Amino acid sequence: MKNQEKGFWSSPLAASLVKGDTVRLPEMLFGYFIGPFGALLASGIYTSILQNYFTDVLKLDLNFLTGLQLFSTILIVAANLIVGQLIERTHCLAGKARPWILLSALTLSVASVLMFIVPFEGVTRMVWIAIAYNLFYAVAYPIYNTANSTLIPVSTRNSQQRSALASFTNVAGLGVMGVGSMIFPMLVSFALKEDQGRWFLAMLAVAIFTALTVLLQYKFTRERVTEELQASGTPGAGGQTGQHAATAPLATQLQAIASEKWWWIVILFYLFFQWSGAMKNGSMAYFCKWVMDNTFFGSADAWGASQSLLAVLGAIPMAVAALFVVPLSNRFSKRLVCMAGMLLGAVGGVIAGLGNGQIVPVAIGVALKCFGSAPACYLILAMLADVIDHIEYRRGIRTDGLTMSIYSSIMVAGTPVCNAIFSGILNAVGYNQSADVALGTAAQSAAAQSAITISYIWVETVCYAVCALLILFWTVEKNLPAEQAEIARRKG
Repeated sequence: MKNQEKGFWSSPLAASLVKGDTVRLPEMLFGYFIGPFGALLASGIYTSILQNYFTDVLKLDLNFLTGLQLFSTILIVAANLIVGQLIERTHCLAGKARPWILLSALTLSVASVLMFIVPFEGVTRMVWIAIAYNLFYAVAYPIYNTANSTLIPVSTRNSQQRSALASFTNVAGLGVMGVGSMIFPMLVSFALKEDQGRWFLAMLAVAIFTALTVLLQYKFTRERVTEELQASGTPGAGGQTGQHAATAPLATQLQAIASEKWWWIVILFYLFFQWSGAMKNGSMAYFCKWVMDNTFFGSADAWGASQSLLAVLGAIPMAVAALFVVPLSNRFSKRLVCMAGMLLGAVGGVIAGLGNGQIVPVAIGVALKCFGSAPACYLILAMLADVIDHIEYRRGIRTDGLTMSIYSSIMVAGTPVCNAIFSGILNAVGYNQSADVALGTAAQSAAAQSAITISYIWVETVCYAVCALLILFWTVEKNLPAEQAEIARRKG
């Protein structure tokens, strides 16, 4: 990924189809919605159903799963930090993040099917799953997600356009979560069941779709800020100039972000928000299987229908919110809109928790909670981009790669960490992996049902209240236009 003025990166094949200096609809649609949707589809499915696939289809030992997911977290965080620094040190005509997007067309599509090729039994099966799991979460996904996250701050300096791009990207992320929690559970419960061949064919189709859409994303994105720095020869650190801005040493970048209070606020906000959501998503299938009263659909084993209904009732409010979040944030600020959303989400969580497994109150509460989470989902990347610009104003360096690698670490590590915690909880409360789902709520103990309810509803509800308090102190937007104008003046 070194600087090349001739060769592949200067060829028409590698050239971006985006030519204008202003972000327009084709770039938003193909580069920040369809592309990320395909790239993140496997992850959305995994978030919803992979834990259940491990425990109830492959019948993997719960202690093994806890150990695997906790150990994998170390590799995931390290991988994201390494990829972030590789992105910072990538200098070519395609930019610094887009080359890694292109590589992801191969790595993501291949890694997404490996956990569904299970030709072994016993210990050998566990070794295979451990390797396949880490190839996806600690190699392929960090490469894509860190690069994809970095695209937002380097796409343009226009804060409102960045908000729109961040909204499109996060709508794509929510869309794949919808597929993972609405469509795939129905496919599992009525078609895939425990047939390994069917599981593989389903994920193979996902892998092909992923490769095609990631290539589309590469062609319909452009790094305007990177091009600006390349053209001006602006120093990244240490006063070096040239065709490409110098990259600040890692120690300098760490010092810059560690000393910025607003960076810490938005990162902690996202940590609570993302990890509580991961706990909810990982326990959703279990809640619908063993806590929900599925007789609403005529059968105690209609858990797939219950999960799809909750997912639909959560997705509709978020889809509606997508029409209003960016305009409201432009008028009232990202801070106030996100704070109001978190408070509304906490209220919805209380309603769902008090529903005691009955479909109507749980559905109402989940819908309110998802509606309240929409601003944070849609705006988090734009909020991080604002902080990156603020750090550039104060320190004179860009920290896109480092900040987005940490952001990506939080996002990717949330699933294995929370699934490991949840596996440990299930083991502690005596979860019955061989329970007959046709028996409904009677198939699991009261302790297991209580633990599942806390994981699905109450963890996220409490974290939303904490997030509302945190974001109250995030005021970076107030002086951002003047700071961006000063950055432009320095570049002259």
